[in-house]
Amino acid sequence: MQTSEPIEVLVAGDLEIRPSEHLARARGRTLSLSVRELELLAALARREGRIVAREELYETVWGAPLRGQDRSVDVYVHKLRTKLAAALPEWGFIHTHFGFGYRFQPEPSHPFHRSETSR
Repeated sequence: MQTSEPIEVLVAGDLEIRPSEHLARARGRTLSLSVRELELLAALARREGRIVAREELYETVWGAPLRGQDRSVDVYVHKLRTKLAAALPEWGFIHTHFGFGYRFQPEPSHPFHRSETSR
């Protein structure tokens, strides 16, 4: 009899990430994420509450050392924030720590950060 590995499920409030299934859901609705976006989201969620350096994220997601002025991590964090804010506007998940990196932590959004359509 074969035993299957448990499926990794990362949950942060109404956000559910299933890396092995290449799937992320917000309130049960599937998010349209690229492979890199999903890998970055999972990498951050696995380190919830911890500030993660851009270099560490790049090595984890892209599989190589960060080169010079490469802004790929920042670009993909921006894309993720946009998609997460559209799906769950009342929550912020990815927080910038200038000069250090990013931290994944679900926190209620401040009212002045929300768009008119999300109020």
